[in-house]
Amino acid sequence: MTRQEQKLTELLRPTVEANGFELLGLEVVQAGRHSTLRIYLDHADGVNVEDCALVSREVSAILDVEDPIQAEYLLEVSSPGLDRPLFIPAHYAAVLGQKIEVKLAIPQDGRRKFKGMLTAIEDDMLIVEVDGKPYRLLMDNIDKANVVPVF
Repeated sequence: MTRQEQKLTELLRPTVEANGFELLGLEVVQAGRHSTLRIYLDHADGVNVEDCALVSREVSAILDVEDPIQAEYLLEVSSPGLDRPLFIPAHYAAVLGQKIEVKLAIPQDGRRKFKGMLTAIEDDMLIVEVDGKPYRLLMDNIDKANVVPVF
């Protein structure tokens, strides 16, 4: 998580939680001159379109006042979906034994992307088995991680 994403999380978490939702995480995605602020919500009873619209209005008001993103951006609020993003150690622990896809910030063993079974979590490392070979991935080096849905 970048410093900007950490600050945005700290700014927005109280509002999201006050509306009864868990802020799973957020990401700022750059695409040329434009950015997208993507916020992921969760709730024990699920998240629907009305929930996303409610949180979007609340969060938008805070962002308009605080103005933490200097460039133009698009705000997206959504549920995590089948390919649930993973942001914190508890998210990884919840999907232990499932297939995940990890993109690293800095390449390891000559590669940046790993898709395999999350077999263990040791301190600040994930053990991901790819084609029968275990890889020890430092959580601080993870740029993005998602569950791989099984159909």
